[in-house]
Amino acid sequence: MEHADSAQLAAVGGALGAVAALLARGRLTLLAGLMLLALAELALVLSLGAGGLGELLSPVGALAAALGLAVLGAAAWVLVRHPAWTPLAVLLAAPFRPPIEFDAGSRFLVTIARDGALGRLLPLYFVLLAAAVALGWRALKGEPVRALPRPVSLPAATFFLFACLSLLWAQDLEAGANQLVFFTLPFALLLVALARSPYPPGLPRRLGIAGVALAAAFAAVGLWQAATHKLFFFAPNLQVSNANTDYFRVTSLFGDPSLYGRHLVLGIAVLLAVLAAGRVRPWLGIALLAFLWAGLLFSYSQSSMVALVVITLAVAAASGDRRTRRAVAALGVVAVLAGGGFLAAKLVTGSSLNQLTSDREQRVTDTTRVIADHPLIGVGIAGQPRASRLAAGSERPTPSFVSHTTPLTVAAELGLIGLGVYVWLLIGGAKTIAAVRRRDEGLGLALGAAFLTLFVHALFYSGFLEDPLTWVVLGVAAGSLVHAEAHATAAERARARGRTPEAVSAAP
Repeated sequence: MEHADSAQLAAVGGALGAVAALLARGRLTLLAGLMLLALAELALVLSLGAGGLGELLSPVGALAAALGLAVLGAAAWVLVRHPAWTPLAVLLAAPFRPPIEFDAGSRFLVTIARDGALGRLLPLYFVLLAAAVALGWRALKGEPVRALPRPVSLPAATFFLFACLSLLWAQDLEAGANQLVFFTLPFALLLVALARSPYPPGLPRRLGIAGVALAAAFAAVGLWQAATHKLFFFAPNLQVSNANTDYFRVTSLFGDPSLYGRHLVLGIAVLLAVLAAGRVRPWLGIALLAFLWAGLLFSYSQSSMVALVVITLAVAAASGDRRTRRAVAALGVVAVLAGGGFLAAKLVTGSSLNQLTSDREQRVTDTTRVIADHPLIGVGIAGQPRASRLAAGSERPTPSFVSHTTPLTVAAELGLIGLGVYVWLLIGGAKTIAAVRRRDEGLGLALGAAFLTLFVHALFYSGFLEDPLTWVVLGVAAGSLVHAEAHATAAERARARGRTPEAVSAAP
């Protein structure tokens, strides 16, 4: 990497910015954190060799930049006027990756992706940038900066701090810098923006509707693809697989059937939660469940099916009585025994464990070698695939060595220290969601179901910490809790002064 020193310096700045923004209790700390995050992001982009930035100095480039800034300013102005729209805008933008990729040699730094490839999370980046500007402006105008719930803010700040600093010892520096630019730093900003947004009473319902509507739209596209055998986006290996098997796997608006399946299971999880909480009419909820299940079927994603079984049992256990929980426990034991029996039968008949797990067993073995060699602090962020390839002494492409098991990836890249922070984040997230559920049964149950879905799916496929929806769930949980506590405090003060809580709610 040509500018390694500047990338590492930027990573340190990003680490400090994430900590400041997440733990801020005052305006100056929050603004300093946002500024450091922005500067770190820009410095990392430059360190990756964005030489095409010079083209922006041309008349056409300057005009495009001015137009982009004007659109960004308009979006930020809307979010200043309506800050409660931020969570909804982030949720709607989070899944989409237009087929546009960055290209330092291009005149405008971007090109159209080809051959079924997808690009970066550009809609999400735009919304996050507008949200950051709006949040900073609101802080400058005197909006109170409240402390975020410690069960989320402390482990999250520690994770972002350690992940950014791991670039200092990263074995794959370029991959690590890319990870920070496109995932880690933007998701730190995502958590800050959502946790510091207001959550009026109608917002949770709108978020639920938006989440289920997105899943239904993905399912509709997937069913159309199953009927026509035409894919929009796909990996080359999927194209070969579909041509040589009796079944046709669909991807909807994603590049991989398992990612498509994850989003449908998330929609099903939210539906199950609101059905259990009595927040949707049973006939409508069941009809939507059937539609999403039909779309999920054609993903043929084993990881998604496992996540679906787990989340169905978990929602039943969380919302049912003692008899229901006993039945769930019995069904869980039966499912484990049935799965183990099926696996044993396949092994007896000559199938290999690596084949049955779709190459997962070998990936796990290669990753554990890396963990054994670098147990304490790992090989640095995004370094696991390359380190696994080197440990195996293979000439295969590095992406073939992605572990697809989040705890192993974290242990390989951030060591036992990072794995401890990951577990701390899981526990903190669960505590925060439980606190939300005590205030709002439907919202808390839906957030818990989504969080568990993401966790279970990431045990078999990449993308828990790299999935923006993980941070959306944590951000909404933290933000709704902060807003509810602030409103309760304001209501108590209003009663002491002789004002009604309704008057407090109506106040700007």
